[in-house]
Formats: sequence, C-alpha cells, structure tokens
Amino acid sequence: MLWTLLMIAAAVALDQWTKYLAVTHLQPIDTLPLIENILHLTYLENRGAAFGMLANHRWIFMILSTLSILLLLWWLLKEKPKSKWITVAGAMIVGGGIGNMIDRVAYGYVVDFIDVRAIDFYVFNVADSFVCVGCGMILVWTLYMEMVAKKPAFDILLGIEPKKTENTENTDAAEAESNGETDNAGEDSAEETTHES
Repeated sequence: MLWTLLMIAAAVALDQWTKYLAVTHLQPIDTLPLIENILHLTYLENRGAAFGMLANHRWIFMILSTLSILLLLWWLLKEKPKSKWITVAGAMIVGGGIGNMIDRVAYGYVVDFIDVRAIDFYVFNVADSFVCVGCGMILVWTLYMEMVAKKPAFDILLGIEPKKTENTENTDAAEAESNGETDNAGEDSAEETTHES
C-alpha cells in the first residue's frame, strides 16, 4: 500500500512541477517550438475535460473525476492487486486525476502545454499522459489475460475466484479418490504387519 501511495504522490508532484514551469516560462511567450511544426510547448488554459473536450463544464467534470478517483483509490488499497503492472497503471490514473483536480479546484481550469502539431492533436499535460498510459496498460493486460493466458481478466481485477470447470472438478474428484485408495492401502499394509507380529 505504501508503494502505491508513493507512486500516486510522485505522479502528482511531477504533474504540478511541470505545470509550474509552464506557467512561469511559457505563459509570457505563449509557445516554444522544440521541433518546428512538430512538437511545441504551448501554454493553454483548459476549462473542459482531458484534451479540451466539452469545455466550460467544470462542475460536471469535477464531480465525475472525484468519484472516479475515490473509487479507483479505494479499489487499489482494498484489493491490493497481485499484478504490479495493474498497481502501477492504477496509481498513474489516480495520480493524473488528482493532478488535474488540483488545477480545477485552485484555478477553475487545467494548465496544458504539450502541443503535438505533427498530428494536429489537442494540447495536453503530464496528468493527461499518466491517465492515458495507465488506461492503456490496463487494456493491454486485459487483452493478454483474455487472449493469451486464457484467464478471466475482470474476475481477477474484482477479486472473484474463478469458477471450477467440469474438467477441474473431475480432476479434483480423481485426486481425492486416488488419495483415498492410497490411505486404504496404507491401512491394509499396517494391519498385515500387525497380524504377522
């Protein structure tokens, strides 16, 4: 649990630090081209959701984000996923959500600055990146479990014990029967030894 909280704190700290740098250095100059017309650092005040979608709906996103963050954090701390991959992914999503929530509460908008102009994409920030990468990690893990490992991914995430198949039940019954026969053989051998004595 401690490592999970530390990862969340690190994600929030990195997000807030980069936003501080954006406000301090980018706001006065508007944009800084790292690679001309491909990758810029551009100061933007986003009053909507991730990537600027549905702007000017601050309270809706604050409520939804808060509920989502609390639910995911509760799940991480309660279930304590055995997969480190899932733990890291969940911590990234929670950390990114908290990072953007701090902006919405403190300023009424989120500071964005990563501007990928090569594909004409939305301007975003480190918190958005954490959330997207975390969701992508969970998607990859789910596909792997379902398609390669042949295990029920969502049951594992929710801590549900997998149901025994008919083959598994037959195997268990055969093992129990075999163990019973072994025990009986041992008892018969002991009785024969006693009679001979």
